[in-house]
Amino acid sequence: MDEHTQTPRRVLVAKPRGYCAGVDRAVETVERALDRYGAPVYVRKQIVHNTHVVKGLEARGAIFVDETEQVPEGAIVIFSAHGVAPSVHEEAAARGLRTIDATCPLVTKVHNEAKRFAAKDYDILLIGHEGHEEVEGTAGEAPAHIQLVDGLEGVDGVTVRDPDKVVWLSQTTLSVDETTETVARLRTRFPNLIDPPSDDICYATSNRQTAVKQIAAESELVIVVGSTNSSNSKRLVEVAKDYGADDAHLVDDASHLRDEWLEGVTTVGLTSGASVPEELVDGVLRALAERGFTDVQEVESVKESMRFALPHELRRDLRTADSA
Repeated sequence: MDEHTQTPRRVLVAKPRGYCAGVDRAVETVERALDRYGAPVYVRKQIVHNTHVVKGLEARGAIFVDETEQVPEGAIVIFSAHGVAPSVHEEAAARGLRTIDATCPLVTKVHNEAKRFAAKDYDILLIGHEGHEEVEGTAGEAPAHIQLVDGLEGVDGVTVRDPDKVVWLSQTTLSVDETTETVARLRTRFPNLIDPPSDDICYATSNRQTAVKQIAAESELVIVVGSTNSSNSKRLVEVAKDYGADDAHLVDDASHLRDEWLEGVTTVGLTSGASVPEELVDGVLRALAERGFTDVQEVESVKESMRFALPHELRRDLRTADSA
C-alpha cells in the first residue's frame, strides 16, 4: 500500500470562498441574456477573470471581445463585472449597441466616489495594479484628477497640487494588509489625506483573505483555485504565505496540482478566488483524496449573505418577456 493511503492527511477548506455576489450577478447576466435574446451575445473583456467560466459561456454562445468596435452595430454587448470608463459607454452608443452593464455595484461605488471628489477638484490617488481593467475603468471617470499608486513602491512618485485636497481610493480586489501599508506611507507624505467614505476593498475580497489567514497558520501548503489574471486570487496566495503557510500555489483546476508540492505535507489549506465555481474546488478535493488527503474540514471565518439584483436593462426585458 502506498504510504499516502495509509495515513489520512488533512485538508482545511476555507469558507467563505469562491463566487462573490458581483461575480454571481455578472455570470447570471450573461446566462439570462443568452436565454432571453439568443446567441450570440457579445461581452466586452472577460465577464469575470476565470478561464473555465469564460469557456463555459463561450460554449453557450457568448462572444468575448476586447473592444466595442469588434461588436456588430446594433448588437447586444455586456460590460464585465470590472467596470468601464465613460468613453466605452460613449463608443457603444455611437455604434448603436444595446448595452447591459454588469459592473459590480461595489466597483460602481468607487466610480461614483471618483466622480464626486473630482467635481470638488481633489487630487485622487487610486491604489491599484496598472493595466487591470477595474483600474482603467475607474481612472477613466476623471483622468485629469486621478493618478495610480501601484503599491508601496508607487508612493514616492506621487505629486499633488494641494496637499490639503487629496483623497485615496482603491481597486476592490487588493490585499487588505498591503493597501493599509500603502495608505500609511501616503499619509506620511500627505498628513491630511482623506479616506473614502467607506472601504473600497470589497467585502468578498476582505472575507476571503480573512478566511485564508485562518487556515494558513495550520497548513504547510495552501492551494488557491483561480486563474492567473484574477487579482483577488493572486492576493490569496500572497496572504497565505504571509500568514504561516510554508508554500502556496495558484491553480486553475485539479490538473495543475503537482505531486512534489505534497511531499512531506500533512495538512493542505484550500480556498478559491471570488470568480471560481465550486465545481473546480470539488475537483481539487477529489485529486487530493486520491493522494491520501481524505480528512476534509471546513473552516468558516465569517458568514456571507450578500446578493445583487440583475442589471436594470436585463430585468426590464425579462419582465417584458414574462408578461408577453
